[in-house]
Amino acid sequence: MIWWCNTLTILDLAHAHFRRNTTGGDVPSTQGLSFTIDGQVDYFGGTNSYWISYLTENADVDLVLDHLHESGLRILRIWGFSDVNNKPTDGKVYFQLLHNGNATINTGPDGLQRLDYVVTAAEKRNIKLIINFVNNWSDYGGIEAYTTAFGGTSKSWFTSPTIQNIYRQYIKAVVSRYSQSSAIFAWELANEPRCNGCNTSVIHDWAASTSAYIKSLDPKHMVAIGDEGFGLDVGSDGSYPFTYAEGLDFATNLAIDTIDFGTFHLYPSTWGVPNSFGNNWITAHAKACAAAQKPCLMEEYGVKTDKCTIEGQWRQNALDTKGIGADLFWQYGDKLSTGNSPNDDFTLYRGTDDYKCVLTDRVADT
Repeated sequence: MIWWCNTLTILDLAHAHFRRNTTGGDVPSTQGLSFTIDGQVDYFGGTNSYWISYLTENADVDLVLDHLHESGLRILRIWGFSDVNNKPTDGKVYFQLLHNGNATINTGPDGLQRLDYVVTAAEKRNIKLIINFVNNWSDYGGIEAYTTAFGGTSKSWFTSPTIQNIYRQYIKAVVSRYSQSSAIFAWELANEPRCNGCNTSVIHDWAASTSAYIKSLDPKHMVAIGDEGFGLDVGSDGSYPFTYAEGLDFATNLAIDTIDFGTFHLYPSTWGVPNSFGNNWITAHAKACAAAQKPCLMEEYGVKTDKCTIEGQWRQNALDTKGIGADLFWQYGDKLSTGNSPNDDFTLYRGTDDYKCVLTDRVADT
């Protein structure tokens, strides 16, 4: 089923909600500098699988989640978006069509029903999901898909009343659909939001208003920004990630009342810094989170070579450092019915030596 909406109307999608009752235990939350799952305060391990939301075979979803459950990982971060400007004709899964000034949310079998299955399957295995609402990058549409349909730029996206109304319509559709699910760990505003050259107030004000809106829809679950952790004075070595060039101020954004925990990513090769940069980056964010009395989630981290040595060290550092409550490596890989899941060179495939080194040997320590 597909629901149509124009740029000025927020639809009441109540009759289309996919609702399941929380099946027991407490809703995931924070306690001091730690996270709680099922009432248990602990350090939790997890991973990212953006692609699981777009699998068309239920058996593949089940296989992946069975393997994650067996591994002891508790948190899985997934994409809750797939924005297109033209309706696919090849059976591709998409969640929202943005075209000629209109937005169409796809609740059909090639739309949110695929996400429905992931949520249901995660419930059965007690795996907790972080669901993200939009991409800073053009992969799966993202901010560019909005500006293509409604005009503007990646910078004006954050302040455009028309675009933000459409974005909130989509948030409402997803949050209302799954707010009663026991699988939800947290909602996330965006994947790696940036506003290069902007005053940091642009992203701060957007994050404050959007997170408050999500809390108005679902006050039970946690909300995070999903940023890379840029813009930080604590521990700064003056390198690009610590600067405010991308319009982010980590400490100020973390202080927003309706943001429950901090997020940061770690990709030295992408950012033009050495791998040795990683441990200070982790420690700096831990200190900022400790000062804010909110836990940090190291929610993406990866290298393309020597994964065992480097990622293993980072993960151990996060585990040992006050202020870090969980980590999610980027990204999980598995063998599906169609072959191996996507490989961006950061992928850790189940069963490999690197996977065992980085993950399996350390899950027992968490």
